[in-house]
Amino acid sequence: MKRLAGLRPVPADWYYRGVLTARSGAAGHLQLRYLGTAGFVLSDARRTVVLDPYLSRPGAMRSLAARLIPDTALIRRVIPHADEVLIGHAHHDHILDAPDLCLQTGARLIGSRSTMMVGHAAGLPDRQLRETAGNEDIACGDWSVHGLPSRHGRLMGRIPFPGDITAPPPWPPRMRHLRHGLVLNWIVRTGGLTVAHIDSADFINEQLDGHRCDVLCLCAIGRKARPHYVRDAVQRLRPRWVVPCHWDTMLTPLHAEPDQIPGVDLPGFMEEIRQAGAEPLLTPMLGDLYFPCQY
Repeated sequence: MKRLAGLRPVPADWYYRGVLTARSGAAGHLQLRYLGTAGFVLSDARRTVVLDPYLSRPGAMRSLAARLIPDTALIRRVIPHADEVLIGHAHHDHILDAPDLCLQTGARLIGSRSTMMVGHAAGLPDRQLRETAGNEDIACGDWSVHGLPSRHGRLMGRIPFPGDITAPPPWPPRMRHLRHGLVLNWIVRTGGLTVAHIDSADFINEQLDGHRCDVLCLCAIGRKARPHYVRDAVQRLRPRWVVPCHWDTMLTPLHAEPDQIPGVDLPGFMEEIRQAGAEPLLTPMLGDLYFPCQY
């Protein structure tokens, strides 16, 4: 059935297999863990920042026809600790699990007004909510984060579930309740390295100008949705490494074999990254990369 729908598994030999920096837990390194979809955990000995966590991943029928219920036990197992949770936009595959993660860990939820409405709906107290319209530095311990206003990419010519969430939605929500709201790209400054996160298939060139990063987490769908997507992102942010994200279908269980979103060409995406002057690092689901804090 998956093959009839055009879904293809990712061949194992596409994944990055070199030793990038260090063994797990080594001091002086930034750990990046890929959660699937647009999700990442960034951590060092001082701080843990989570971006767009989406672990529950209900199947297609439940996503379309039922209320979406976070898998609390799975969230606890995979992300036992967090200090901040950053949301790029409020679609279900970016925000559904974030309030539950914050309730479990005490982390702050940081994002747009729509993100705050979702946090209120899920029962987060005000002290764990930090709204931003972007273009401001937000201190996160010794780290800081900076949201860059952006826009959501078009899929098959349309933006899915556009608009803002202006009041707390029903909780648990249905997919249609979670409109994207303000879209934010994130710049995360860890003290040693800077990580940029682009979680959708479009961005605003001028918002990226003047910013630089060492590691760029880049949405693979964008290569098909927007002309010069890879070139523009890499030339403006000048990363040394690019980690593809949002290439898997988001519908398979977290620990199952992932499938590529139809139309995503990972080899072509990685080749474009190389041609733009950066090194692509395709990471398995729940795979870890370790970057030296100084290089």
